[in-house]
Amino acid sequence: MPIDELDGRLIELFTTEPRVGVLEASRRLGVARGTVQARLDRMARDGVIAGHGPEIDPAALGYGVTAFVTLQLRQAGGHDPVAARLAQVPEVIEAHTITGPGDMLCRIVARSNTDLQRVIDVIVDVAGVERASSVISLATQIPYRTLPLLRAVASASREGTGGGKGTAGKTSGPPSR
Repeated sequence: MPIDELDGRLIELFTTEPRVGVLEASRRLGVARGTVQARLDRMARDGVIAGHGPEIDPAALGYGVTAFVTLQLRQAGGHDPVAARLAQVPEVIEAHTITGPGDMLCRIVARSNTDLQRVIDVIVDVAGVERASSVISLATQIPYRTLPLLRAVASASREGTGGGKGTAGKTSGPPSR
């Protein structure tokens, strides 16, 4: 779904100030309120904007340990049943089917290293999981972010270069969501 520069500015504004409101956004961007609302509705409908909820910091909830766990799955049964069972484990905050030596990569959180062992034991006990290998995150160097990608796509749209091609190595401001 192509976005233009105004879409990009709109998403960036709502990402950096999620409580800004449609009327204030229209004032800051210099466009009609209806334009802002219509674009937000279109981007939500098309899946460009995936949510409007608050970001939750697991560490602030007492889950200060983050780990990435690579799972090897039993070949019979597939990934979907395992993913459905992993979704029942609250500490599994993300799971991806992957290529390479493992079958699934999970990002998990725990209260401590001892609690991490408990969470890994729960994961390994999930039917279909044969083995788990984990690494503990010591620090987040680049947090999950989409604004640099958004800027590249919007810039490519403005320049007519098509979908962010040729943007490798370019910077577009400070890293941010």
